[in-house]
Amino acid sequence: MLVAVLAVEVALAALNAAFPPDMTRARHSSPVILDRRGAWLRALPVEDGRWRIRADLDRTDATFQKRLIRVEDARFWWHLGVDPVSLVRAIGSAILHGHPTSGASTLTMQTARLLEPRPRNVGAKLIEMVRAVQLESRLSKREILALYLTLAPYGGNLEGARAASLGYFGHEPSSLTDGEQALLIALPQSPEARRPDRHPEAARASRRTVLDKLIRSRAITTAAAEEAGAEPLPRRAPFPSLAWHVAGELARAAPPGQASVVSTIDADLQAKLEPMVAAVAASQGPDATAAVLVVEIRTRAVRAAVGSAGRDRPGGWVDMTQALRSPGSALKPFIYAMAMDDGLVAPDTQLQDNATRFADYQPENFDRVFHDKVTVREALAHSLNVPAVATLEKLGPDTFAGRIEATGAHLARPKAQLKEAGLALALGGEGITWRDLVMLYAALGDGGVAKPLAWTETDAAVRERSAGTRLVRPEAARQVLDILREAPAPKGRAPSPLTRGGPSMAFKTGTSYGFRDAVAAGVVGGYAILVWTGRADGGARGGLTGRDAALPLLFDVADAVGAPASAPRPIAPKAAPLGLQKLGGEDGPRLIFPPDGASVQVDALGPRARGLVLAAEGEGLTWYVEGRPLDPDPVSGRAIWRPAAAGFYKLEVVDARGRKAKARVRIKGG
Repeated sequence: MLVAVLAVEVALAALNAAFPPDMTRARHSSPVILDRRGAWLRALPVEDGRWRIRADLDRTDATFQKRLIRVEDARFWWHLGVDPVSLVRAIGSAILHGHPTSGASTLTMQTARLLEPRPRNVGAKLIEMVRAVQLESRLSKREILALYLTLAPYGGNLEGARAASLGYFGHEPSSLTDGEQALLIALPQSPEARRPDRHPEAARASRRTVLDKLIRSRAITTAAAEEAGAEPLPRRAPFPSLAWHVAGELARAAPPGQASVVSTIDADLQAKLEPMVAAVAASQGPDATAAVLVVEIRTRAVRAAVGSAGRDRPGGWVDMTQALRSPGSALKPFIYAMAMDDGLVAPDTQLQDNATRFADYQPENFDRVFHDKVTVREALAHSLNVPAVATLEKLGPDTFAGRIEATGAHLARPKAQLKEAGLALALGGEGITWRDLVMLYAALGDGGVAKPLAWTETDAAVRERSAGTRLVRPEAARQVLDILREAPAPKGRAPSPLTRGGPSMAFKTGTSYGFRDAVAAGVVGGYAILVWTGRADGGARGGLTGRDAALPLLFDVADAVGAPASAPRPIAPKAAPLGLQKLGGEDGPRLIFPPDGASVQVDALGPRARGLVLAAEGEGLTWYVEGRPLDPDPVSGRAIWRPAAAGFYKLEVVDARGRKAKARVRIKGG
């Protein structure tokens, strides 16, 4: 007999393993994405637009759970899937009356039926019993209860207690009235016939039936039941969809068994910013959209993420915070920060803002006006292009790109075949996502330490404790932020030094080629903020710059964030160290004309030609052409070169200390 029993058990175990319950419907369910304080942001529909929302017992009214078990399956915690007492009672009643008068389905059996729906007959009931035992052998009682509350139908396209609670009552089932609990217990038994929004009388009668059962089981007093029965019946309410892009991304990434994802989003701030962004985009044309990111620097928690100006706008379904776009001049602060970090410049190092050719690249300022000698402070505050490119050349574009990408940010070159970064990187010549760019600005606000953005509260706690990646030293980050606080404020805004008690924002704007992207990024009151406006398809827009189209919104977002007031920084003497008074001050003379790589057209060649006046900056300069010294002009004393023939030439200028500057130029004859 022992061998026979063991053989049966082995056979049953083999069958159990070979034919497991179909858990597809359980897997095809959505978690709820919550804001940092537990407010519902968004869930995802499943097949046929059904709202099958995963139950979270920790966020479901405990009294409701007890009453559900009391009404539907009083011995739920004790049986093994099938309740023999209820089964015997149901069979006896059916024999006595000639037809079934009471059910024997346990919550586990009902869950099995919801997983694999079948026609109601004796064969289906036997299969449900087997499946119930299988579920009990695989899942805990709490997991089975959560599965039932995930799959139970509540009318229309609502499945699960969370979907029903939000759809009918407008809130999570964490706290339910007696009437709400009774209705949620009654609906799954006949969800369409009892829908409160379509069949109020049937819903009211079924709620009354459940309340009577609760009175008989002493789970509720008669007075409380009468009060619950008088509660008005609900109507269907729309589901919330705040932070639509990010919440959807988090829902899709959640593990199959996770019921709730507590994001870092602040629902109140998000609700303020979404209509603000929509209004700004609408004011910039029918094809415009916009995006905003707000990051708490201490934890790197993303407190608001507006991916577009609305799904009713062109490209509104695209999350623009993840799109690769040109940052324009928004990377300039990091060029100067790294140059300061490497000892190449100080805030008041002098730079040249003149027409300069860097090999085959000749940048111009945005307004096509040059300012001759400027300091790093002036060049960054006014976003001058030539000084930024000159600084990047000294720093090395590959070095700069490598240090940026070491933080986890990605720079995308416009052509896949370009293996090296170029000087155009200073002016937005490589793409970056706004998520990566705001991460870099958060690093400036954290003493030069870069950390990945945090999208869940769990990740935020980890980020706060992590060491991060050093981008620049704290002093370099502080100096750059101080300069950015001196940038001219947008129209209608008082400069930071004149605002009494208000937060002082360090900010930088950027405009990409063709006015495609207008971006503004800022650091203020413990937050890094990024604002972008443009077209989702990358189309050009006439004349909308980062300063005009993005900067006002940046200041409005900072107001909505409510950054705390900050004391003004102490006034420091504005003087660069002696060795850094000029960019590359110890590197020798600076060749001005002709620049390296230039092609120069001359009217005539030979010793009688008018010649080219060579220009360089330095002391005690001597010029060489193809290694031969060039004598100064006897009349003017200037270095005048009269090429004998067209072709390529190597020029050198040497100062009194023997330091050199070189250029290779091409002469074209007249």
